[in-house]
Amino acid sequence: MKRLFALIAVFGMLIFVASNAVVAQDEAATQEPSATQQVDLAVDQEETAAAAAEEGQSLHSALKQKFIEGGAGFMTSILVCLILGLAFAIERVLYLNFATSNTKKLLGKVEEALENGGVEAAKDVCRNTRGPVASIFYQGLDRADHGIDVVEKSIISYGGVQAGLLEKGLSWIGLFIALAPMLGFLGTVIGMIGAFDSIEAAGDISPTLVAGGIKVALITTVGGLVVAIILQIFYNYCLNKIDSIISNMEDSSISMIDLLVKHNLKK
Repeated sequence: MKRLFALIAVFGMLIFVASNAVVAQDEAATQEPSATQQVDLAVDQEETAAAAAEEGQSLHSALKQKFIEGGAGFMTSILVCLILGLAFAIERVLYLNFATSNTKKLLGKVEEALENGGVEAAKDVCRNTRGPVASIFYQGLDRADHGIDVVEKSIISYGGVQAGLLEKGLSWIGLFIALAPMLGFLGTVIGMIGAFDSIEAAGDISPTLVAGGIKVALITTVGGLVVAIILQIFYNYCLNKIDSIISNMEDSSISMIDLLVKHNLKK
């Protein structure tokens, strides 16, 4: 239902934008600009496009220049932290989104299967449903003949296993979050050492000598902090997603045990 509302909202926005564009075109057509105005408009558009292209190239060149000025060794290591950290983060985001399921709908299907086909039918429903909640339900249903106590223990134990799978890989993201600023600070210290070495060799405190070393130090620090900020956003998203999934697992597991108790009483 939420996806349906989102699609309706997107289509509504597209229709609104399209209607505004049509109205604007009609108004422009009614005004009938002169030939001189059309030439000026074309020149302005070309200048705007050229300025935008030049700005994009200048931004790319500036980033490349700062990367080189920061030192190839430290900036490359920081870039590697970003690439590896994003790889783990994207893998976790995809895994957690695939692990998210509609527990209320699953509980309804399991209850219907228990009433119509028994435990085996409910196990088939869980087997054909993705996600950790369905796996936990399957483990509980697989031990339904051993009593409710055994089912409860099995659900709790397998729930811990699924929680561990959800948290898999987060430690690597946390490592790169901590490692990137540390590498940046290390580059800062080395840059400051280089600045003082230059002062010592020259025998005089020159602003040019000091500024060069400090600039390298600050560039590496900024690079490490930017990488840490980006990865921290993904890390917090994954933690929030894991907490939500585990909460649904706990609530649905209680409901699953209640369904088994109700089914055993009807026998």
